[in-house]
Amino acid sequence: MEPFSAPKPGFPVEESSSVPQKKSCVLVGVTGSVAALKLPLLVAELLKIPGLEVKVVTTERAKHFYNAQEIPVTLYSDEDEWQLWKGRSDPVLHIELRRWADLMLVAPLDANTLAKLANGICDNLLTCVIRAWDLRKPLLFCPAMNTAMWEHPITAQQVEQLKGFGYKEIPCVVKKLVCGDEGQ
Repeated sequence: MEPFSAPKPGFPVEESSSVPQKKSCVLVGVTGSVAALKLPLLVAELLKIPGLEVKVVTTERAKHFYNAQEIPVTLYSDEDEWQLWKGRSDPVLHIELRRWADLMLVAPLDANTLAKLANGICDNLLTCVIRAWDLRKPLLFCPAMNTAMWEHPITAQQVEQLKGFGYKEIPCVVKKLVCGDEGQ
């Protein structure tokens, strides 16, 4: 884990030769959906955007689906939260990350974490960042789960709950899933 730098609020200013460009900071949250295998591609695509700085917060279950060596940005997990804080004056990682980020993107958002967020449960680094999120900043979420899980009535309620908090949904797509099913 790299030392934590001070937050950089705001979005890039107009590009000018005399005015240095301010970076926009995107925090990507990744959860234990099989869609997490696309994290290296997502981060690579985000890094192609000029002026964008990216950091990732991962759940323990998400780690199963990607190789951390393929992630070229700082990757935080639960262990980092506990190692960073030793005493009263030390920074609290989930608060520092929410201060640093201008935007949060949770992709993929699995059924388990969706349920946690909808019910206010914050039992890991990612859910703590989201629970502490500054609602004046955008938070985008991309649900990703098996079609049968997606079609369960509780899922629609939970998605609506997140939207009620002001979070923005990036809808599922219809395709052939890793398990072989076809659907959302």
